[in-house]
Amino acid sequence: MKIIVGITGASGAVYGIRLIKALRERGVETHLIVSKWAEKTLDYELGMTKEEAAALSDVCYDVNDLAAAVSSGSFRHDGMVIAPCSMKTLAAVASGQSDNLIARAADVTIKERRRLIMVTRESPLSLIHVRNMLTVTEAGAILVPPTPAFYSKPKSLDDIVDQAVSRVLDLLDIPNELVDRWG
Repeated sequence: MKIIVGITGASGAVYGIRLIKALRERGVETHLIVSKWAEKTLDYELGMTKEEAAALSDVCYDVNDLAAAVSSGSFRHDGMVIAPCSMKTLAAVASGQSDNLIARAADVTIKERRRLIMVTRESPLSLIHVRNMLTVTEAGAILVPPTPAFYSKPKSLDDIVDQAVSRVLDLLDIPNELVDRWG
């Protein structure tokens, strides 16, 4: 399996990093793209550099390299996850504005009818955000706001992050036992 992971500058870089680790633990090949603002968020929230994040993935691309392999529909993959997904990136994908590699890879993922999962991070939402969410959903993307489910009785922030990542893995049809399931 091959999954593209985009990390944008929205708060919640931990979701993207935990996802990459969980994919690696399951033998999934990861192709990482880190936005310019995600580099700042990785440092601020996790004390991590882009290079440290890149070392967790199989391949890491420059966000400005629109000639990278993942920019083409001929690059075969099993899905793309943008975690976290900023409203800026959501807007770019909704409007087809492929001005960086994350937006371009997402655009290609949609046009090739592959799975695109966007872990959107913003609150409250404006009407513009909601309309962009509707647009990408109608185009086939799946929105996964990382809202915690308290029925699992999380004991730590890691438990809450794992719950969101588990949902993403489920949507990619990747078996996991990161959390206790309902019932």
